[in-house]
Amino acid sequence: MRFKARLLLEKLRGKKLLFVGDSVNRNQWESMVCLLQSAIPLEKKTWKMGAPLSVFTIQDYNATVEFYWSPFLVESNSDDPRNHSISNRIIMPESISKHGIHWQHADFLVFNSYIWWMNSPTIKVLQGTFDEGSMKYDEIQRSIAYERVLRTWAQWLQQNVNLNLTSVFFTGMSPVHQESSVWNDPDGIACAGETTPISNMSMALDMGTDRRLLDVVAKVINTTKIPVKLLDVTTLSEYRKDAHTSLYSIRQGKLLTPEQKADPATYADCLHWCLPGVPDTWNEFLYTHIISKS
Repeated sequence: MRFKARLLLEKLRGKKLLFVGDSVNRNQWESMVCLLQSAIPLEKKTWKMGAPLSVFTIQDYNATVEFYWSPFLVESNSDDPRNHSISNRIIMPESISKHGIHWQHADFLVFNSYIWWMNSPTIKVLQGTFDEGSMKYDEIQRSIAYERVLRTWAQWLQQNVNLNLTSVFFTGMSPVHQESSVWNDPDGIACAGETTPISNMSMALDMGTDRRLLDVVAKVINTTKIPVKLLDVTTLSEYRKDAHTSLYSIRQGKLLTPEQKADPATYADCLHWCLPGVPDTWNEFLYTHIISKS
């Protein structure tokens, strides 16, 4: 692992690797930091958690590995990472520059946007702007709104990033394991207590993942001709019902209490992943692309 970390550090010398998206992308950023920090002396690295930007600095390589919170990529009423638990989520699908200004000078960009779209089949689209105090909105079918956002994102990349110099990636849909009946365990409670992956590789999996959104990403990349590499992590991750933080997660910055752990149906986190774990595999894909870049 240290050998891989040193190879990657050489590729990152004098550069910025920036993850942009939701808490699952933060999960992947944390995985990447863990990979790299193993090869860096303690006094040669710093870690600064912020809102919306968190930065891991590697001093001897003049490099940073950063995470920027933007769960919908475009402007929304959920943009404050300290106060984002908003049930009535509203987006502005054509407004991205407020966030994008913070992404412009990265050498490697890794985007995602998925889980925040899954609260309902529709998404609220603001009429007007948040600055105007507007609260009127239209409700639009999820995949249609998602395509509008992805086209805004693609246009922003074309207009603001030198795509000959900057490598851009999009990490696909990360599944949740909320329904144990899917893996033939009707008495289970989501992912709580799971210790092994799904072993039947021929089993048709249906974790509730909206694969239409993955198709939208591929469609936008293909039709706009932007050089974005799509990291399709969905199927391999769907087999890992055992790999979530489950009852060893945190809520609002605190570990679960014994009382909360006794109620896995309510408190088991079957969205985020343990580290070491599944996001390390995603970063193996990312590592291969970065290392192979001439």
